[in-house]
Amino acid sequence: MKEILIRNGIFLKETQFDKLTAFCRILTEYNKKINLTAITDEKEMAVKHIADSIKGERYLPEAGIITDLGSGAGFPSIPLIIAGEGKKREYVLLDSLKKRTDFLETVIKALDLKGVSVLHTRAEDEGRKSRGVYDCAVARAVAPLNILVEYALPLLKKGGTLVAYKGDPDEEIAGAETALKILGGEIVSVDKYLLDNEYARSFVIVKKVSETPDKYPRGQNKPRIIPL
Repeated sequence: MKEILIRNGIFLKETQFDKLTAFCRILTEYNKKINLTAITDEKEMAVKHIADSIKGERYLPEAGIITDLGSGAGFPSIPLIIAGEGKKREYVLLDSLKKRTDFLETVIKALDLKGVSVLHTRAEDEGRKSRGVYDCAVARAVAPLNILVEYALPLLKKGGTLVAYKGDPDEEIAGAETALKILGGEIVSVDKYLLDNEYARSFVIVKKVSETPDKYPRGQNKPRIIPL
């Protein structure tokens, strides 16, 4: 774990490396009972899950409330929480499946992570309940960008940011133009890089520049069925 992260420009304390290793062990054991990830090789997990997640840490605010949309097995949020220890951030991890939120609660307790809560809910339900609450949203392998912004932007304060983890984002960016205009978002940067000098990855950073109309997010899974 340590060697792979350092190779990818990630330098942490020994205690943080230990927590990340423990997280992977818990995930591997849980994955035998419920399907949380298709990646089970330790080295591959360290690169494609842990390093990939932590690479987004530099886009987060130094302090504030951050939500992880569709947190699933805890990526990117759990590695981000561990890598950002000591910073004044609060995290709210959202997922619509109870088996995944139960897993996240287990990890948080086992690793003694502070300032973290888990919600068993859909992003669009939280978007109607907690409008303008969050300073930042992170999302990895959740939905195409035009759908993702409908989940994220209602949750964000004006001036807040969405950190979207993507592969090649160009097609998604082109397809999200209408949704961004309607929902009050603006792409402020697109940063492409090679993870482990091999895997093409990118960060699409979306800023909320105006208030999202009250009718969004739409319910009944409409963001996916009838995307903007």
